[in-house]
Amino acid sequence: MSTPPSILQRLDPTGERRRAGRVFLVGAGPGDPELLTLRAARLLAQADAVVYDHLVGSGVLELVRKGAELVYAGKEKSRHTLPQDEINTLIVRLARQGKRVVRLKGGDPFIFGRGGEEAEVLAEQGIDFEIVPGITAASGVSCYAGIPLTHRDFAQSCLFATGHLKDDSLNLDWDTLARPRQTVVIYMGLGALPEIARQLIAHGRAPEVPAAVIEQGTTARQRVVTGTLANIPQRAAEQDLKSPCLIIVGEVVALQQKLQWFETRTSEVARLVVSA
Repeated sequence: MSTPPSILQRLDPTGERRRAGRVFLVGAGPGDPELLTLRAARLLAQADAVVYDHLVGSGVLELVRKGAELVYAGKEKSRHTLPQDEINTLIVRLARQGKRVVRLKGGDPFIFGRGGEEAEVLAEQGIDFEIVPGITAASGVSCYAGIPLTHRDFAQSCLFATGHLKDDSLNLDWDTLARPRQTVVIYMGLGALPEIARQLIAHGRAPEVPAAVIEQGTTARQRVVTGTLANIPQRAAEQDLKSPCLIIVGEVVALQQKLQWFETRTSEVARLVVSA
């Protein structure tokens, strides 16, 4: 009777399958390297090439195997190091060279990470691939900010939306986003925050509904600015917040002061360092 392959053998297939190369679309989580999955960490330690995005934390990159090829493919507003078509071509080319390729993305590959687009290309090109989920910003950043996305007293549903569409428009389903007793989480919306607030109010959300903007969530540079739909654009501007930021709208934001824990812990660590 043959022996079933071990976990490591399955992670590192041999023969023709290995020679043909393979692409792993890996979620790096929202920033804190300790939120990385075990599978993602293992693949980084075995990669031949890593193509990584702007939002991938530096602590995550420290886990990449020494000697692996590192390719930065970051996307910032109005500044793309590599256009998406070139990224698609790159990962296909690396795989056809027989390499184990990790396409490393902030958050989760299938939640505003263009993982679906890249997986389509790989499937069409006959490249073997695997999707490795990561903690998306909505759940990771909200937890570190002390804002529950759902709560029996305040919100029975939660919606994710992007504030930056493919054609740079902001044509969202405002009627659905403005429904009461739900939490709305908006990715990549800092630049459009005044328009987002205006549209939500115009479509029925009360101006006094709590709102928050979290900058650099889950990292030591995290900042949380809270207010209401009516004043959150001004408050965010006064604090000179910079991307990446996550916007959360809903009554659950009112719990932030009571439930925030990460900033308190970070301040305590800083005081200990100074005292030492």
